[in-house]
Amino acid sequence: MKTSLTTRVLSAGEAASETAARTLAEGGLVAFPTETVYGLGADAANAAAIARLYQAKGRPAFNPLIAHVADPASARRIGRFDARATKLAQAFWPGPLTLVLPKAHACPVADLATAGLDTVAIRIPAHPVAQAILRAFGGAVVAPSANVSGHVSPTEAAHVEGDLAGRIDLIVDGGPVAVGVESTIIGLFDTPMLLRPGGLPRERIEAVLGEPLTRPPADVESASSQPLAPGMLASHYAPRAAVRLDAREVAPGEALLAFGSATLPGIERAAAVMNLSPAGDVDEAATNLFGYLRALDAKAPRGIAVMAVPEDGLGEAINDRLRRAAVAR
Repeated sequence: MKTSLTTRVLSAGEAASETAARTLAEGGLVAFPTETVYGLGADAANAAAIARLYQAKGRPAFNPLIAHVADPASARRIGRFDARATKLAQAFWPGPLTLVLPKAHACPVADLATAGLDTVAIRIPAHPVAQAILRAFGGAVVAPSANVSGHVSPTEAAHVEGDLAGRIDLIVDGGPVAVGVESTIIGLFDTPMLLRPGGLPRERIEAVLGEPLTRPPADVESASSQPLAPGMLASHYAPRAAVRLDAREVAPGEALLAFGSATLPGIERAAAVMNLSPAGDVDEAATNLFGYLRALDAKAPRGIAVMAVPEDGLGEAINDRLRRAAVAR
């Protein structure tokens, strides 16, 4: 896509929220912070704006989007809530949880945003800037991560500007995000399904539901299958450099994404070293993941070696992102 727009960058505040809401109402594209990553917003009811969003990101139109709303009443105008959905919404909204539900009658979200599915993905973000924009706008806003499709997700405004300047109308700068990985996505089908690990650990969701979460069948996550939710494509969240997982040594010219005690053989010859959490804290690692991948991408002539991260808590989401980043492209 040609970069022909003048992308404004505004510091978060009441004026920025009002400008963002007005831009969305006019069919514009607005990047703004959520507690997980920065999202690229468009009016969820405006198919032309959503088409612009797919084009700006280079995102395939078969990949559905999440509708962000300000409150539970707005969510119920979009999706049909059963007892399980109500329980999860009461426990975790606003927050980093997305629910995939059957569409409500007269659901206002454009079919293009749901990729033709009879379900819709819904979230109420907790970030005060996102909340202010949604309240000022008054409707649902679809908002995938504000980056070129498949690239590393943005955790600060500068990342958005680097990927999308000239392609979108406005960036609202609310500083670095807190969680650092996208929302957890739960599909409430006959059996509740973990469609995407994310910023809310599986264990907390299962404790509220009182039953385990299943994972999608292998054919649902295949390259040829239409995804049921965002973030399910095999190759995703990827830096330009090749990513090598479970590294036990560092090859000459590789950068190292470390975790915990970084004492690997060959570390002295690494092109660069960044440690997600020297203390071995997966929450800290999640916050740093995308920012560190972006930083190492510029310093890794022979790729990025990644130390193992445990699957506990947010480690499941971290490893999901790393595995998709490492898929050959």
